[in-house]
Amino acid sequence: MALSVERVDVWAASIEDQPGGLAGKLAPLADAGADLEFVIARRAPDKPGTGVVFVTPLQGDAQTAAGEKAGFAVADSLHSLRVEGDNQPGIGAELTRKLAGAGINLRGLSAAVIGGRFIMYLALDTAEDADKAAGLLKG
Repeated sequence: MALSVERVDVWAASIEDQPGGLAGKLAPLADAGADLEFVIARRAPDKPGTGVVFVTPLQGDAQTAAGEKAGFAVADSLHSLRVEGDNQPGIGAELTRKLAGAGINLRGLSAAVIGGRFIMYLALDTAEDADKAAGLLKG
């Protein structure tokens, strides 16, 4: 099974937990020409009235400047991989089992299928784990 595996920077920002909180963060990115492949937002249960949004990619000076102005920063504690390939039943179980067998613990996983392809974002605790996982999944 041929997979595309690459390291990616994930950008994060706090959002207000109210109508328009997320839109207010995404609009400046769109205005700067960002073509986001991944967006996930959620409430922050430990901080009532707030949430967090994660996006990728931000590319080039205009997009990164817009992101920084909107409160985004590279999430340095997330060492992330973007994995893409042909979808098949059980692919998520197969890949996570492979990582577990190598002693790699996942911090987070988000995945979706569109047509016959899947895309998965993995978050790992360390750069070393991300590099090890990338090597394992490419092999």
